[in-house]
Amino acid sequence: MAHICLLLSGAALLLNGLAALDLLPRRDAAVFSLVIGVTQVVLGVTYLGITGDGGLHLLLGASGMFLFGLTYVYVGLDFLLGLGSRGLGWFCGMVGLCGLLLAAAWSGEDPLLAVLWLCWTYLWLLFYLQLALGMKRLAPLIGWSLILTSQLSATVPAFLGITGRWPNGPEAATTAAGAASALAVLLLLAGCLAWRGRQTAARAAVVSSDVPDRLLPGELKL
Repeated sequence: MAHICLLLSGAALLLNGLAALDLLPRRDAAVFSLVIGVTQVVLGVTYLGITGDGGLHLLLGASGMFLFGLTYVYVGLDFLLGLGSRGLGWFCGMVGLCGLLLAAAWSGEDPLLAVLWLCWTYLWLLFYLQLALGMKRLAPLIGWSLILTSQLSATVPAFLGITGRWPNGPEAATTAAGAASALAVLLLLAGCLAWRGRQTAARAAVVSSDVPDRLLPGELKL
């Protein structure tokens, strides 16, 4: 069930990234996030009920499912109810700190999952900076980061788990290193695209301000 939640997260991250760049109506992304979040919370409760006393691994896996699910529920309700987003920002900051703890917890046994948690933590902290601290200029960076990392950090690992190909043993460290490098490149690319977008918008604003007002019909320019 954890891998199914991860698969759903890949879609939710992608749609929210498109919405952050105004390439998709925010209401569409909000409704989808709410549906995905409720589904993940239900799956998390079911996972705990079916698995029973699975020890530390069960609790760590369920924790991730609930953190993702509650985040998506909050994102959806925040927009649909017009809550103002500041509370969501502080919640994302708290979840980001939890993500660091989960990355540390998985680092010894599952280095790939630890790398993924570091990536997701970075995304949550970006939302914290934008929504809780008011750094609105981060919106393009958040959008591109969500879009570019959504598939590699969620969809691809989900399919690895669903098909029984999650790396174990000696290959786990190599796969984790490769994933970390690829995600770092994608996040760097997201930063470049966000910077380029801001520069393009700034130049367009300058050009627009330099264009003289058009003359009205019949008006002579002296």
